[in-house]
Amino acid sequence: MSARRGWDLFWRMNRRSCALTLLMCAGVLYLSYTFNSCLVTNLNRAIRQQRAQGFLSFVATAPRSVTAEPEEKQIAKQEEQTVVRVVPLTWTGLTVGNESNGEQLDGAPKYRFLRQQGLRPSRKFPDALIIGVKKGGTRALLEFIRLHPDVRAAGSEVHFFDRFYSKGFTWYRHHMPPTLEGQVTMEKTPSYFVTREVPQRVRQMNPNTKLLVVVRDPVTRAISDYTQAASKKAGMRRFEDLAFLNGSGGLVDTSWGPVKIGVYARHLERWLRCFPLNQLLFVSGERLIVDPAAEMARVQDFLGLKRVVTEKHFYFNSTKGFPCLMKSEGRSSPHCLGKTKGRNHPHIDPAAIERLREFYRPFNARFYQLTGINFGWP
Repeated sequence: MSARRGWDLFWRMNRRSCALTLLMCAGVLYLSYTFNSCLVTNLNRAIRQQRAQGFLSFVATAPRSVTAEPEEKQIAKQEEQTVVRVVPLTWTGLTVGNESNGEQLDGAPKYRFLRQQGLRPSRKFPDALIIGVKKGGTRALLEFIRLHPDVRAAGSEVHFFDRFYSKGFTWYRHHMPPTLEGQVTMEKTPSYFVTREVPQRVRQMNPNTKLLVVVRDPVTRAISDYTQAASKKAGMRRFEDLAFLNGSGGLVDTSWGPVKIGVYARHLERWLRCFPLNQLLFVSGERLIVDPAAEMARVQDFLGLKRVVTEKHFYFNSTKGFPCLMKSEGRSSPHCLGKTKGRNHPHIDPAAIERLREFYRPFNARFYQLTGINFGWP
């Protein structure tokens, strides 16, 4: 009995100490749980902030456990085993030279990351060409279609088929941007449409090449062409003096470039001897300004692309009288095309304009017949 009394006495003396110890252990466990919860919450908040700043998070998680565990435990395990890799995908415009093989690889972080994953971009001949016409809206079309993630286009006019054909197709391919499987490669050179040798040369490269032609009222186009040339050459003669033989009172000078380009039917007939009509898309330069989203829907359908470029990508600048971009491949902020777009035209004698319209009218009618489209030019 004395031993039992001794144990009871010991238990009464230490019961309070044991309760205090258990309480302290519970507190430590609660603090550990709170700290880990805050850590996971802050990590998730940081990921969301990175995404909001234009970064893409690639998250690799461990497979779910097949054992029957409470959902809370499974989520906790997944969060502990998650590996987060944040990779910036914004365009940097950098290129990385590779001296060993003479190639220049695209330096965008997106493409560097894809190469690391074994998806190596390569340069290939263009699937589609914007072949014309000059001052019709080709630059706008190129910038608009480059908004599409599945389109990669050469930034400048390459002029391979009209000026540098002798350099060979290897030279041409190296001027194309690196693309991945499934992406469309494009190039724009407006002088292709009016150069006699180009259709056959393009066919030799690829008879299945898709061709885009941006056209506008040939009279307005000729004046715009003249305006651009006059801005670069001081003291240039008047439009009327150049467009007509023997001055503004003579016949139309069909040898003058700005006039000659607008005879669309003659140029198109040459292309149709090498390509079927269904491989050409005719984009209205007027509608590209008034309703760019509608024209871009036609372009995307023609290229076999999902309609990604829509109304949300454009806003209208009333000062320039031209649609501008909410963002582009190179810039994330709203901006318009270059200052050379939307220039004010000089005053042209109305009588000269009317004579030009009479000159173009039969050629326009033939162009409508060939394309099956009435562009509604005066």
